[in-house]
Amino acid sequence: MGVKLAYETWGEGSRPLVLLHGFTGSRGAFDGLRPLLGRHVRAVAVDLPGHGATPLPDQRGRDGFLETVDALVSLVDSLGQGPVDLLGYSQGARVALAAAVRAPDRFGRLIMESGSPGLHRRQERAARREADGQLAAFIRTRGVAAFVDRWEQLPLFDGLRQLPQERKDALRAMRGACTAEGLAGALECLGLGVQPDFWPELHAQRLPTLLLTGAGDAKFTQLARRMATELPVVWRHAFEGCGHAPHLEAPEAYAREVLGFLQTPWYEAPQFDSPLAAGEGRVTS
Repeated sequence: MGVKLAYETWGEGSRPLVLLHGFTGSRGAFDGLRPLLGRHVRAVAVDLPGHGATPLPDQRGRDGFLETVDALVSLVDSLGQGPVDLLGYSQGARVALAAAVRAPDRFGRLIMESGSPGLHRRQERAARREADGQLAAFIRTRGVAAFVDRWEQLPLFDGLRQLPQERKDALRAMRGACTAEGLAGALECLGLGVQPDFWPELHAQRLPTLLLTGAGDAKFTQLARRMATELPVVWRHAFEGCGHAPHLEAPEAYAREVLGFLQTPWYEAPQFDSPLAAGEGRVTS
């Protein structure tokens, strides 16, 4: 039957916006945006496999990743609201892109925060699978608390260490609520090493796409620049003073960028002969 994704809805708007969290998150990862987005969208906040109330897929590896993508498409179909918009952060951004590639007719616009289309070289994917396997073994043997201690010290999350203590405590509590098997299994079925390489698919991706990063996150900002040269219809914005998680580090500015993108009038994307490269900020029609 495949995995079924747990979710909740919030917001007073009529425009459906599916929210996909990052690794160690849950459907509550975007709760800080409720007062900023809630009047404008009908959010569908999803628990990805191994997180919150969603079990792991029946399969591991690439098949587990694709099973998750199919589950997301099925969830969108069950909403019965026509094309919906997608917003994903980090791990969730990769799943969102995969769904947009797999079933573009189900979606209206795509927002990727600190996301990646995958690893292009086979050797890179193999090395990443090995690294994720070692991390999964650490989680299973040492437990979630020890893993979270290690995870929160990564330079990737330097910006989050500047959050008020109350928000840092809430973030740690969300991470600590995960199970060891859930996190380890998520690495094995949703990790970058098992994700298909979507770089070759970007030139054919017709959904209007917004790429968001923190300017202090050099790796993912550079990835966004590269993606913007491949995507035909693309906007890009890097938040000054932010790292890997702008939705947590600068929620007001983040919400303004998201709403500005969603509320921009649109038209059917033309069939470009060559990709349209985005510069700083938005490329407007």
